[in-house]
Parts: sequence; C-alpha cells; structure tokens
Amino acid sequence: MTLTSLTFAIVLGLDPASAAAPKGKGNGPSFGPPPDPKAAAMLMPFAMPESMKRLERSTAKVDFFHLANHFESQQNMGYCGPASSTIVLNALRADDKTVEKPRDPALFPAEYRKMLPPGLDPVFARYTQSTFFDDKTTSVKTRDQFFGKPKAPGAKPSPGLELRELAGILAAHGLATELRVADDKLTDDTIRRELIANLSSPDDYVLVNYFRPTVGQVGGGHISPLGAYDKTSDSFLVLDVNPNGHPWVWIPAPLLIQSMRTHDVNENRGYVLVREGKK
Repeated sequence: MTLTSLTFAIVLGLDPASAAAPKGKGNGPSFGPPPDPKAAAMLMPFAMPESMKRLERSTAKVDFFHLANHFESQQNMGYCGPASSTIVLNALRADDKTVEKPRDPALFPAEYRKMLPPGLDPVFARYTQSTFFDDKTTSVKTRDQFFGKPKAPGAKPSPGLELRELAGILAAHGLATELRVADDKLTDDTIRRELIANLSSPDDYVLVNYFRPTVGQVGGGHISPLGAYDKTSDSFLVLDVNPNGHPWVWIPAPLLIQSMRTHDVNENRGYVLVREGKK
C-alpha cells in the first residue's frame, strides 16, 4: 500500500493539519514542527562516555539487560509500536515454554524448506513485527487498519497506533497492561515515581509514547521502551527503535514527561506498564 502524506502523518502520530510535505534525504520524510534546539542540547546519546557513567551508577536499570538482549529496530517508519511490543513480548516469554509463541514463516523462504529433513521447522518460536497483528488482535486493530483501511464502510480511516490501542493489542496477546494517559490527573511526580519503580523491578517493562519535537528530535509521535533511570542527572534512557538518525538516548525526566503530555488523535500520549498476564 502507498501511504499518502496525510495517512503517513497520522501513522507517525501527527496532527494532519500540521503535517508538512515529505522532504529530506537519507532518513526519509520529515513531518511536523521543527524540533526544539534547546531540548536537543539536553539529550545525551548512549554512545557518549557520560552515558556509560550514567548507566553504571544507575540503580534503576534491571530492564535494560533483558531489553537489550531482545532489541530490534522498527521495520518501517510507522512500526515503532509493533517493534517495541515485539521486544517486550520476547523479553518476557523467550524462555517460557508454557506459552505458545508464533513462528513467522516469512523468516525462512518456502522454496528452501523442501530441502530440509522431514519434520524440521527452521524458524524459532518467537514474536516478530510481522506476527504482531494476528487473529487475537482484530477486535482492537488489524494490520490493514493500521495502514489506513477504515474499520467499517464509510468510516474515517484511523491509521497508526494510539497509546490505548497499543495497550489493547498487548492485552490481546495475553499480557497484563496498565495504561497511563499523561493528562492533568497524572502528576509529574507520579509519572517519575512509577517509571522508576518499573525500571527497578524485574519481569515488567514500560513503553513510552512521546512527541519527538518536544525533546528536540525530528519526527512526530513515537513509541519506544525505557531501559534505565539515572538519579544524578534525573534522566531516562530511551531505547529508540528507530535506528535512522535516532540513537538510544538519555532524556531529562521533565522533558520526557512534557513530551508525553502532548495531544495525540483522541487524547494525550503517555505510557503503558507491561508484565506477564495470568495463564
């Protein structure tokens, strides 16, 4: 499917009225307002020496090692939600033999399977971005609807993934989710405290939905997992799933929270707390 500029803007989490025409080189189209240069100066890329110091002294980083082991980048510009979810699903279930995990047939060409010994399946049982949308998720959103197909004849298309839809699909996959919309009812202190607690405990993860320009980055709405928190700098490590011009980065807590308070299509952005559901 070819995405129009309007559809592409919505998939990226932007207000269509503010979406500019595609431009730029290398990293593909850019939409939305220009990034805040003051905010950009406050970011700390993961590969910098200072970043290593932050990670070393962090006491809220138990999630980092599990997520890093299962990390993968998004397959296209709109797949930040599926990529982030795939990482978390595999971090929670890769070694769990009690959960039936999907096998993505696209990972091993069919023409070569006939050369294998009878009964041998060469594909690992694990989640992929291609298996994110399946029969269990149709009540929330299908792959076609993600790319712009209306949910009903004559209905308005709703491409992309909003935070509430992301939480719904993760729940459809059997995970326990807690949705947090960053509105006026949720204080900055509550957000910071809840994120730190999640990063300090094993077997649960947090996916943040924020607006890139607010934190000094090019782009629109984005979803990625958090990996750690450093108290000294009061910053969170965002394990960005977009590898094209957006490395892993430490973002000051006030700035990240501000970017989650931005409005999406129907409500503010925010975060989803995720852990294994009841079996």
